[in-house]
Amino acid sequence: MAAAENDFETDLSKLPLRLYFQDEGRFGRINTVQKCWCQKGIIPKVTQQLIREYTYAFSAVCPETGNVFSLIMPYANSEAMNIFINTLSEQQKDERIILCMDKAGWHTTNQLKIPDNIIVWFLPPYSPELNPAELIWRELRAKYFNNKTFQSMNDVEKHLEYALMDFAKNKESIRKLTKINYL
Repeated sequence: MAAAENDFETDLSKLPLRLYFQDEGRFGRINTVQKCWCQKGIIPKVTQQLIREYTYAFSAVCPETGNVFSLIMPYANSEAMNIFINTLSEQQKDERIILCMDKAGWHTTNQLKIPDNIIVWFLPPYSPELNPAELIWRELRAKYFNNKTFQSMNDVEKHLEYALMDFAKNKESIRKLTKINYL
């Protein structure tokens, strides 16, 4: 049995090592009215919505390749995190992943089952500026959710799915957005 374990370890060691940053973003039916462009002489009409319903986008981004992996989940908890990291592991089975993330409760629980090809590395507390995945939410909200209202959570999830897929297409923009400056 030890020989089989060593073969598996050897196989993992041959895989390329990639650094990913992970975060969750909350999207829902509450919006903030923001400035917008319109034709001269026209007063823009923007509605505001204050319905407290949410869904969560779990994403991991690789600044080196510009790859983004995302799942839309109904909750941000240990069960959702397990689904996310297991799916990420399966999708990226040809890579070893160092997954950098904050210390949210569902990231540090004993209920979390870390796959063999993922190594978890926690960022220091209160340091969102060190996590380039945070920038994804800023971009999505500015480009896809600015001044939008939704009739249902289903509409929010459909729009979020479209936004995540459209955003992930431009790997060069993602690399520039999430670029890590090394000393």
